[in-house]
Amino acid sequence: MVARTRFDADPCPVARSVNAIGDWWSLLIVRDAFDGSRRFGEFQRSLGIAKNILTARLRALEEAGVLRNVPAPDGGSRREYVLTDKGRALFPVIVALRQWGEEQCFTPGEDHSRLLDRHTGLPLRPLKVRAADGRLVGPEETVVEKVGEKAGETGAPGETDQAR
Repeated sequence: MVARTRFDADPCPVARSVNAIGDWWSLLIVRDAFDGSRRFGEFQRSLGIAKNILTARLRALEEAGVLRNVPAPDGGSRREYVLTDKGRALFPVIVALRQWGEEQCFTPGEDHSRLLDRHTGLPLRPLKVRAADGRLVGPEETVVEKVGEKAGETGAPGETDQAR
């Protein structure tokens, strides 16, 4: 098996995020946790994943601080997996993936699951990326400030990042 590249010390937030939850099984486990799955068997039934792979992914999500393994509330010997605050902070990521998938991965009129507001029964509004002043922004209106660089000091005088 090829060793997986790790990004533990990478200065890029995307790389570190992928390091923590970047494989499809982990994202689907987090999705199921948001949908109410808590026990090993629930995850396994929902995903159809091999037990050894599920065990490894659950362990990795625990190590990343996304899930916590706790005693089941019934007082028995069973254990459950619950989202930590760090795990719950993935909610907008899961919603963004869901909304992208709804728009890009289904043909018009094709049935798919829907995420609804529990109080109104209505679908959520599409997520939008906004600048600090509230205006909508797309990739062409953003720039990444790399570690060791300051905005506006990365290229030749007068050169913008969009020109490079």
